[in-house]
Amino acid sequence: MKELDFMGKRKIAIAFSLLVIFISIGSMLFRGMALGVDFTGGTLIEVAYKEAVELRPVRNLLEEAGFEDAIVQHFGESSEVLVRLPPQEKDKDKIGRQILQALNEGGVGVTGEGGSVELRRIEFVGPQVGDELRDQSGLAMMVAMGFMLVYVGFRFQLKFAIGAVTALFHDVIIVLGAFSLLGLQFDLTVLAAVLAVIGYSLNDTIVVSDRIRENFRKLRKGSPEDIINASLNQTLGRTLVTSLTTLLVLAALFVFGGELIKGFSVALIIGVTVGTYSSIYVASNVLLAMGICKEDFIEVLPENVDEMP
Repeated sequence: MKELDFMGKRKIAIAFSLLVIFISIGSMLFRGMALGVDFTGGTLIEVAYKEAVELRPVRNLLEEAGFEDAIVQHFGESSEVLVRLPPQEKDKDKIGRQILQALNEGGVGVTGEGGSVELRRIEFVGPQVGDELRDQSGLAMMVAMGFMLVYVGFRFQLKFAIGAVTALFHDVIIVLGAFSLLGLQFDLTVLAAVLAVIGYSLNDTIVVSDRIRENFRKLRKGSPEDIINASLNQTLGRTLVTSLTTLLVLAALFVFGGELIKGFSVALIIGVTVGTYSSIYVASNVLLAMGICKEDFIEVLPENVDEMP
């Protein structure tokens, strides 16, 4: 089977990665993230109608009831509605009763029947808790990457560690940028998916790095570019099988898992796809940019070694 020339396209890959990263960062700076109630604070209320309902009349009813800042959207089925409110001075039970009363008395629905709204759940997060969660989540990602850097540095060497962490930053920024561009809600379940992407991407990068180190010690001929190309081709089958089987499971979660874990599955689908790409191009590109060579893998013997008799 003919080997693929991955490193021959490395400049195109670098340009593509930089473009996507710039777009992601620009979107996060100018559009921001659609943070969930977990981070912003506020009240989350899920109600269910007996039949399908349009959102505009529901918004009008909530505005008339004094909830002008309410964000209303479908949640899974067209008969299920999710209401998000900014932080309120009232307790959540009182808010829930007022909203349920307003929707029931309004009689919004296909049949126009009143009293057909069911309160499924209500969650309340204070603004202080939201700020704390936001800060701690960012710290958690930074600490995770720091430990990855130390681990790879000890297991391999500094050049591999820098390449692996660069790939992790690449993957996380693109996942966050995709959520910003698509306007998808970023909550704690999505944060958990981002942390899972870090672990998945690192595992894939370590497999490739291990083969690169082995080939630098074993192959006597060939430039660093040729050795990395050979290593990538040798691990390509394993990488593709792992990624495709993981994506099949995530696709099933996205389709059948329901609205609660849809953001989780979307983040992982994007992360696994980008992580597979970064383990091939980003980490390997960093190794070549840092001038990796066979001399980096020469084992130095101690100076004082007892002579054999």
